[in-house]
Amino acid sequence: MKKLALWSRRAIAALLLLVLLWHLWLLGWVLWWKWVNPGLTSFMEIRLAELRVKDPKAQLRRQWQPYERISVHLKRAVVAAEDDSFVDHDGFDWDGIQKAIEKNQKKGKPVAGGSTISQQLAKNLFLSPTRSYVRKAEEAVITIMIEALWDKRRILEVYLNVVEWGNGIFGAEAAARRYYSIGASQLGPEQAAHLAVMLPNPRKFEKSYPARLSAHAARVQSRMPYSEVP
Repeated sequence: MKKLALWSRRAIAALLLLVLLWHLWLLGWVLWWKWVNPGLTSFMEIRLAELRVKDPKAQLRRQWQPYERISVHLKRAVVAAEDDSFVDHDGFDWDGIQKAIEKNQKKGKPVAGGSTISQQLAKNLFLSPTRSYVRKAEEAVITIMIEALWDKRRILEVYLNVVEWGNGIFGAEAAARRYYSIGASQLGPEQAAHLAVMLPNPRKFEKSYPARLSAHAARVQSRMPYSEVP
């Protein structure tokens, strides 16, 4: 029994050490990306692998644009559609999380996340699209790191450059060129609102843009003048 207890303690200690090392590795990347633009994110790697099952030569469409070269209309639209309190919160929208918990309990499974832009960025950079409470917990830890080390301008800049906007399409520049044949700096209010409301399910809405989405885009556009951005 003593040996079993000893080995159990060692196993727990080893597991805790691995968890600590894993989070230190994540922290190192978060710190590095404060100044250096990310290359392929976890989401990008997943999508690229999926594309290459059908076409081994497939490539992602993405092109980094600095914050000042992304239309302010798109910044306002994304904040209005995804995270109204972005500039004020600490990375978490507690009211949104409570509503998501209630919805998940009603459905009996995780179907909503109540995620802020910061949380979505954490997921895109390091995690996967799968829904689980373990992933949400990991997402929360990374969100705390990002909010502690980056300012809101950097968070929004990276988010707009790495978020998925269609099958193999990542970032504002690629999205603007795919849907409107213009650069991200040239997007107007209506175009920006339409792109913003695609974000919850971009690959689906790339194929079909239902009337209800257009109505949602109109509502987002009406709120954009009041959206505060860094």
